[in-house]
Amino acid sequence: MTEREDEQRQDETAAPEADATEPVAEPAAAEPQPETAEPQATEQAAEEEPAPTLADLAADARYSATGKRKTSVARVIIRPGSGQFELNGRPLETYFPRRTHQQIVRQPLEIVGFAERVDVRARIHGGGISGQADAVRHGIAKALIEADPALRGELKRRQLLTRDPREKERRKAGLKKARKRPQFSKR
Repeated sequence: MTEREDEQRQDETAAPEADATEPVAEPAAAEPQPETAEPQATEQAAEEEPAPTLADLAADARYSATGKRKTSVARVIIRPGSGQFELNGRPLETYFPRRTHQQIVRQPLEIVGFAERVDVRARIHGGGISGQADAVRHGIAKALIEADPALRGELKRRQLLTRDPREKERRKAGLKKARKRPQFSKR
């Protein structure tokens, strides 16, 4: 027990000596801080880099693709412009009045950074409103890949290039719908 007390006393006496050497260690500790600031600056620069320019696209360049969801099909054409949408001859706000559908349609352009640089025209048919919005989103993502193949990784990671395979299940004989049974009558 006395040995431990002696060790503790030695540690306590060594602590003031460490205080005397601390000012020497502080400048060394101050140097790594700028080094940590540099990676932050490079991270910020890396975040700003993904916004590619459309300088390499000609003014009359057109990129088309087909997007699908359920029974909806959207034939999409994108070209350099000011960010306008024309869906079956109508603007985005009148064709999809709900904000959620508008956000779904704009999602690929916002991810890539082309929201205000590309005009979108689409001919849509079949299905309902939700399926049509997802079909337009799928078509825009595929057209962006055609315009710039470097965007493929980002769009694929966010699963915008994957066609949603969920469809309505077919009706079976003897049932009212795909799985709904007629009401059971005991007698």
